[in-house]
Amino acid sequence: MSELFKDIPEFVETSIGESVTARTETLATFRELGPPDLCHVIKSSGSKTAQKDLGSYHYCSGVEASSSASLAAYLNSLQFSVEEDTAWFGKGNGWRVRNGTYCCFNAFSRVDMRVDVKIPGGVDAYVVDLRGDKKLDPITTPEAEGRFLKAAEALFFKGWQLGSDPEIQVATVVTNHLTSAVIKYFADSFRLDRAANLFERMMVNEPEVASLLAKSYIGMNEEIKAVKIMHTALSNNPQSYPILHTQCDFLMSKGKPEWAQQIAQQAVNSAPSEFVTWAKLTETYIELGQFDQALLTLNSCPMFTFNERDLHRMPTPLKTHLPIKKFIAESGILDEESARDNEADVALIRLPAPGLRGTFAKAYSLLTLLVSKIGWDELLKTRSQVFVMEEEYRLHKTTASVELNGFAADENASTAGIRGSGEGAPNTPSDIPTIRISTESTRTPNGTQLHHQKKESQQMDTVLEKPETAQVNDEPNSPIGMKADDASAEGEEEDESTVDQPSAFANKRLCERWLDNLFLVLYEVSELASRLHHKEEAKDAFQRCLDSKFSAKALIKLLEMYSHEGDLQRTLNAAIRLTTWYMDAAYPSMIAHYLFKLGLIHGHAKIQYTLLSMNLPVGIFEIMQGYMKYGAAFNVEGSEF
Repeated sequence: MSELFKDIPEFVETSIGESVTARTETLATFRELGPPDLCHVIKSSGSKTAQKDLGSYHYCSGVEASSSASLAAYLNSLQFSVEEDTAWFGKGNGWRVRNGTYCCFNAFSRVDMRVDVKIPGGVDAYVVDLRGDKKLDPITTPEAEGRFLKAAEALFFKGWQLGSDPEIQVATVVTNHLTSAVIKYFADSFRLDRAANLFERMMVNEPEVASLLAKSYIGMNEEIKAVKIMHTALSNNPQSYPILHTQCDFLMSKGKPEWAQQIAQQAVNSAPSEFVTWAKLTETYIELGQFDQALLTLNSCPMFTFNERDLHRMPTPLKTHLPIKKFIAESGILDEESARDNEADVALIRLPAPGLRGTFAKAYSLLTLLVSKIGWDELLKTRSQVFVMEEEYRLHKTTASVELNGFAADENASTAGIRGSGEGAPNTPSDIPTIRISTESTRTPNGTQLHHQKKESQQMDTVLEKPETAQVNDEPNSPIGMKADDASAEGEEEDESTVDQPSAFANKRLCERWLDNLFLVLYEVSELASRLHHKEEAKDAFQRCLDSKFSAKALIKLLEMYSHEGDLQRTLNAAIRLTTWYMDAAYPSMIAHYLFKLGLIHGHAKIQYTLLSMNLPVGIFEIMQGYMKYGAAFNVEGSEF
């Protein structure tokens, strides 16, 4: 018999216990939610006098960790995954699970909870402080969901300790991983009424929770209640940007981008250091068709470094075991790997866009949305109208040098405009922040301009200034201190014929380095339909991909597209193949979300009858039935018809 589990992926250790030791040594590096749960087991074979031990480990997600008893039960269940002895005569000294350790990181207490189980024997639970991927359904019954909500309510006001999404700079009680998880868990199954009940109780102590409650009501199609809650919340706290964003999203969904733009502008004034407020304002300008203002707003977004997930480096395993169930192997979904299938164009492999994370990924998505609206040529034209181009800068620098009686300006200096007579002090280096990303576009000719800002501002303090326009926004607190319209349209006394070339130059702004890099990234990947919002072309590309070779990533994209279209047969075909590929876990998952979305249109009964008519193999049919059983147990909308 084999020393490996028959149905659990695992890594065999070179020396017993090295995985737990490696986890202990890296505990102090965990910043937010921590790594996945680690399950370490020791298997033994042979008699007591000649016993042979083997250590292995696997990662878990979803095992109930509310008590040491539940973790001990999971470790004890691993005994049934060991292959049985196949000896003909008598029972041989086969492999058995002798010891197991389950490690679970508590992100609130910042400690690693561990349960050590000896089989047969006792259970020992202990805690390791900071100094010192098998997936299961985390919530399988309505009772377990009730315990989850009770724990979430008790820890709600500590949620900021968990961190937040990469686009959020400062985690708060409203914007953190806990609230995001609650919203996503209930929204994916269209059961936001349970989330609304939780947020109603929390709003008594924290008024900003009104934004989460309003989102829940909007998801429940209770829009009148949501509007009343937002009105009351903004009357008491008009500077809360989460509530303003909820109102902005609601107005956008109702086709009122001009109203949404005013709300988004107010959110920027309330939280100018947050990326999401500027990104929301950019979206409203794109919907309004004010593409020059959208570019200027995107250029003003505060960018910050993406924090990687809490993952620790493990020792190199002696052996890797990835078992495949028999009915999965017989389904024909798993294609044989070959070197030819994995070949790809070098230029496609090196595309930088898939590697963008956090605020840079969101900014890139806004840029692709912009180019899908107006096209590449019009985008470049708009860019040249609002930003200083390299040739313009060189021409202006030459003119400025002549005006200074032959003064030779530094070639690496970076400026954005000419200061007229009677205006304020010159630029300082802090006026124009430098934000860098690691892409090949850093080789651009103007790549060192911002580095020498201080030197240039000191040498040319009589001519250089921070980029400004000839017209100031009507609102004194507006985050965008310029408008795209010509100042001459407002009735300036100066005649247009007397306006020289430098004054037009003064109406432009300096493009941030990171945005300039994203333009180059966009140019390199402009043929990729999915990222550029060409849905039909993307669908055709994904289908051609599947015709050549099975790809879970392509199937997930097609599943999303088919479910949006309400295509029952194609959605089920994609869901069946993906479910067969992933095998375990019903909910939460993307497959469940899109199936439940389809159930809103057709009902779960029709989905079940369609699955029955497809004559699926027994094992695959039972896995698909898991989604329907979950919907019936938790009363997902659509399960009753």
